[in-house]
Amino acid sequence: MANPKILVVEDDDDIRTVLMDQLKLDGFETVGASTGTEVLEGYNVLAPDLIILDLKLPDIDGLVVCQEIRKRSDVPIIIVSARDSLPDKIRGLELGADDYVTKPFEYLELEARIRACLRRRKSVANQDPLDLGSLKVFRKKRMIEVNGKSVNLTKKEYELLNLFLENRGQVLSREFLSSHLWNKKEVYPWSRALDVHVRRLRKKIEPDPANPTYILTHAGVGYRFAAD
Repeated sequence: MANPKILVVEDDDDIRTVLMDQLKLDGFETVGASTGTEVLEGYNVLAPDLIILDLKLPDIDGLVVCQEIRKRSDVPIIIVSARDSLPDKIRGLELGADDYVTKPFEYLELEARIRACLRRRKSVANQDPLDLGSLKVFRKKRMIEVNGKSVNLTKKEYELLNLFLENRGQVLSREFLSSHLWNKKEVYPWSRALDVHVRRLRKKIEPDPANPTYILTHAGVGYRFAAD
C-alpha cells in the first residue's frame, strides 16, 4: 500500500499536529479531525486507510465513534487514549478497534503498530488460497473446500465469509455485517436474516456447528471469526 492515508482523530491541536507531522516524515499521508462529528459526517470524503482515535473527544465519546465507524467500514482502528483501565481496553476491542495504545506513548511503538495493522490487512487480502486447517478458501474462484471436499456457498454466504476473513479476530457488530450484506430495502434492523445466514454458514464450514471454532458469537454485540 503506497502512502497509506492515516486519519488522526485528536482534540488536542498540539498533539494532533505533532503526530501528523511525524507520520508525514515517515511516508504517510495524513488528515486530521478534532471531533467525532467531523469523522462520522465526513468519513466517505476522508477515506482513510487507518484511523488513530482518541477517546476523549469534545462531542462524542471515542468508543461510540469506533462503534459507528465499524458499522460502515473494516478500516483498521488504533485507539490512543489516556484511559488505561482494563474495561476500557476490552470495550474498545469488542467494539471493533484493532489495537489499543495508552498515553503517554513512544512514537516508534505507535508507528510499529500502525505498520503491523496495515501489513495484516494486506496479507489477508492477498492470501489465495487461504488455508485455515480443515477450511480452505479460494478467493479468486469464490469457492471453498472443507476437509478436502468442495462445498457450495450461496452468494450471500460467500460474502458473509469474506467479511469475516477480512476482519479476522475482530468482533463485528450485527449492524456492520447487515449493512454490508444487504441494503435497507432488503432487510430490516429486526430481521433475523443475519442469524439464519450465520447458522447456514456454520453448518457448511464448522466441524461441529453446535460448538463452532471458526465463527464465534459475542452475545449482545455480534460475531467474530477466530484469528487462529
